[in-house]
Amino acid sequence: MKIKEIIQAIESFAPLQYQESYDNAGLIFGDSSREVSNVLLTLDATEEVIDEAIARGCNLVVAHHPIVFGGLKKITGANYVERVAIKAIKHDIAVYAAHTNLDNVRNGVCAEMAGRLGLVKTKILQPKKGLLKKLYTFVPVGDAEKVRTALFEAGAGHIGNYSECSFNGQGEGTFKAGEGTDPYVGTQGSRHFEAETKLEVIFPLYLEGRVISALLSSHPYEEVAYDVVALDNAYQEVGSGLIGELPEEMEEMQFLRYVKEQFGTGCVKYTPLRGKSVKKIALCGGAGSFLLKRAIGAGADVYISSDFKYHEFFDADNQLIIADIGHFESEQFTVELFYHILTEKFRNFAPLKSTIKTNPVNYL
Repeated sequence: MKIKEIIQAIESFAPLQYQESYDNAGLIFGDSSREVSNVLLTLDATEEVIDEAIARGCNLVVAHHPIVFGGLKKITGANYVERVAIKAIKHDIAVYAAHTNLDNVRNGVCAEMAGRLGLVKTKILQPKKGLLKKLYTFVPVGDAEKVRTALFEAGAGHIGNYSECSFNGQGEGTFKAGEGTDPYVGTQGSRHFEAETKLEVIFPLYLEGRVISALLSSHPYEEVAYDVVALDNAYQEVGSGLIGELPEEMEEMQFLRYVKEQFGTGCVKYTPLRGKSVKKIALCGGAGSFLLKRAIGAGADVYISSDFKYHEFFDADNQLIIADIGHFESEQFTVELFYHILTEKFRNFAPLKSTIKTNPVNYL
């Protein structure tokens, strides 16, 4: 198996197009055409993790956090990033990162957090816009089902938990085949009238090439008429954070202790209690203060995330409880997510989970 096959499996789950503009997800070091000896899964590709990969015979490290976040102007070993680069390249170890693209997918990092708490009725807290497109095409009535099915198989037609969604209108198309054409219906030089179905489907933008290819290969016309338009709709399957509900209400301190236990954190920093039971929970892996207003607006009782600054705790304003559990603690189960993605795709392949705890924060 090639490294690129591992990458394709991860990116079919979390497409690179879903990463934030500031991010650097993808293959950081290495040749994707090389064969895989084994894969080591980790949250951070530190020096210790590269040493572990060498010791365990792994030539691919899959991490959540990109070891190279900004540009590298020199690689002299002056800091840990440069040392990782030197060691990985020297030992032919590829390093790949799935970061905010894995954060932003519906069943990604936040879903792992929600699962640990048993949340139900979950949905994206802040869905993203600009990720959807719509295809309009015109097909002879008798061929509409063939084209429709091909588009669905290419990934078009998903709206929330519904698949194979399309709109179909009936009408009449006209065309005149010119010299040198081979028309599917009609004759050269004469205007032809054809009963057609106007077919509309939505698809995520990263699938555009596949969807158009499916259209062209299944459509009977020599020249296929179609339009692709960008939509401003929020894509409910992709975005930041998650919100859901506990199966049963809990007392505030009882819930905070439950969070501490489930995430194994040495410390939960939280804002003043409100004297109310909690049921609706918002969360975000990693640094999530940017979603606080969204969590308040969604009616959350508690917002679980990390990396809040001192003054940002005041922004809770007694409208909910902020529970800061730590950056590492909020994303630690990403390794399990990677493992699930790869073992589901490759049933006879067993990637290795790093035994290195990469959390740079300690609690006394």
